[in-house]
Amino acid sequence: MSKVIPIYAAGMGEPMTGKPAWLKVRAPMSKEYKQLVDLMRGQKLNTVCEEASCPNIGECWKHGSATFMILGRVCTRTCAFCDVATGRPDALDAEEPAKLADAAAAMNLKHVVITSVDRDDLEDGGAAHYAATIRAVKGKLPEATVEVLTPDFQRKSPQCLETVMAARPEIFNHNLETVPRLYRSVRPGARYFTSLRLLQRAKELNADAVTKSGIMLGLGEERDEVLQVLDDMREAGVDILTIGQYLRPSVKHHPVMKYWTPEEFEDIKYLAEKKGFGMVACGPLVRSSFHAEDVFRALKPSQK
Repeated sequence: MSKVIPIYAAGMGEPMTGKPAWLKVRAPMSKEYKQLVDLMRGQKLNTVCEEASCPNIGECWKHGSATFMILGRVCTRTCAFCDVATGRPDALDAEEPAKLADAAAAMNLKHVVITSVDRDDLEDGGAAHYAATIRAVKGKLPEATVEVLTPDFQRKSPQCLETVMAARPEIFNHNLETVPRLYRSVRPGARYFTSLRLLQRAKELNADAVTKSGIMLGLGEERDEVLQVLDDMREAGVDILTIGQYLRPSVKHHPVMKYWTPEEFEDIKYLAEKKGFGMVACGPLVRSSFHAEDVFRALKPSQK
């Protein structure tokens, strides 16, 4: 497995150095954090919180929330921003859906967030495994809501998304990640309009589902490009928006081209709300699953 990532595009300016004060967080040290580590290792489960080096892991795990990562720890894509290992994945664990449901029950979760690596090696991209996991959680925790953050299932059958949506997740999330101009250098295995269409199609398959997407700032995008992506999301019917600052996991990853200030994030949030999103989580440390349950509960009733 490897974490070697493609270089960034030329002509993007000079990388930023020195992390500003508003991005500094405390190391995870709470007893709740340690208990969750033990639970995940005992069940042989993975979390994107750990694998993607999320800066909010200490805060979230202290409050008993985590984002489960299914389909293994190794991704078949090499996105330039991501800290998840890439290479040849292991075989699927058929017991993973049941083990994840047991862990969610042990944590007494009211909102279960499930994501995964990309599995382009699988005929259905892991769609059936997603569906089995959703059903297992709903069987174990019938009152809980389920949020999935899926791959794009690119070059797979259209039935992949239908399989996931047939399991009735309350929230379907798929991140656009960045602006179209940067896809070749930042997200080379994906296509912007494929991802946009996936979000639109999810809503068509289940009008009751909430759709969600997010982007990162600091990869070299311009403000006008960000606003165009927000317009595209609204056109596709996206209900919940998350926007956070990109943080470079290592020197092998895409450099940070700009640290957007808290004031700039507030400006983007204001404009996003004006565009009609039901809920907007926007700030330097916001991540796709940041306070996911609170964000969902706060969504405007007319858009649930």
